[in-house]
Amino acid sequence: MHALLAVSRIIDAINMRLGKWVSWLVVIVVIISAANAVSRKMLGLSSNAWLELQWIMFSIIFMVCSPWTLMSNEHIRIDIVNTAFPKSVRNWIDIVGHVAFLLPLTIVMIVTGWPFFVASFELNEQSFNAGGLPQWPAKSLVVIGFTLLFFQGISELIKRIAVMRGLIPDPYEQTLSPAEAEAERLLAEIKPDN
Repeated sequence: MHALLAVSRIIDAINMRLGKWVSWLVVIVVIISAANAVSRKMLGLSSNAWLELQWIMFSIIFMVCSPWTLMSNEHIRIDIVNTAFPKSVRNWIDIVGHVAFLLPLTIVMIVTGWPFFVASFELNEQSFNAGGLPQWPAKSLVVIGFTLLFFQGISELIKRIAVMRGLIPDPYEQTLSPAEAEAERLLAEIKPDN
């Protein structure tokens, strides 16, 4: 199990690093969006390429940051129902949810997304919009994003089983909400050293 935990740590490190890097694209998307809006409204200039670039960058953010979201335990869940159960039941819900739903979905998306991407790449598929961008880079995001999410799902399973066996503390066990925990972290960084 210790070897599997080491694999889990590697997966977590990769997805966290990718998520943090890619999250900075939000700033670039905002700049592109603002520049595109200003040039369209004030100068009468418009570009489908810039508009499509925004869409592709939003897709990159969503697909590549999804595993980081899962790892951070910030994914969508019905907390009112989830917190009503004892911890052991919540652990089993996580395991069954990952095995029965998350991992099969990621496999289906990878298997069906690959030929979709390859066909687009081989054709060098272009946008139907005048001046638009190639479409295959956006279509590759399905395979890339769901592959990263698949591995993060494996990592989460390894950690949940290790928690249930008492090998590691629960990484998601906290008394503060995620927003409160983030506020505490930011305050700790701001405080000057005494």
